[in-house]
Amino acid sequence: MAISEDTAILSPAISARDHAQGPADAPLTLVEYGDFECPHCGRAHPIVKAVQQHFGNRLRFVFRNFPLGTLHPNAERAAEAAEAAGAQGRFWEMHDALFEHQRALDDEHLGAYADTIGLDRARFDRELAAGTHTARVKEDFLSGVRSGVNGTPTFFINGLRHNDSWDAATLTRALEEKLHAR
Repeated sequence: MAISEDTAILSPAISARDHAQGPADAPLTLVEYGDFECPHCGRAHPIVKAVQQHFGNRLRFVFRNFPLGTLHPNAERAAEAAEAAGAQGRFWEMHDALFEHQRALDDEHLGAYADTIGLDRARFDRELAAGTHTARVKEDFLSGVRSGVNGTPTFFINGLRHNDSWDAATLTRALEEKLHAR
């Protein structure tokens, strides 16, 4: 993938605040700005899982929230639910549950997912009701805006926006190119 003048750069860079899977020193970092209610993100979910499996410890995957509330009325609440789960050390379990059930993201279902993954339900409900994680979701969203995200899913590979298709073959090829260009 050629880098052109219009290639957007991830801002801010990955930090300890991010939800990440894989080693911090992996030679490849894939960042997704996603929306839990977006059908395209739902289709990307198993692709990302396959890419993670393919690259193993050579890949760190980071997810940042980019809820498109005008298109997806439950997206922001789902993002807050993921963050509430993250506050209890279960972000990835909630992330997966939300994508696997993205047509059922109302409060009743969010609570059921919290129960299924073993969250302290009273804490989860309290934090959702209080909007405890609203600012975090907004921070992710604004970082996406600064990074040139204009839809979901949007991927960044080693800090540069991936401006090509995100099907498994294309995404894998782009990551392989970055790996071999090191």
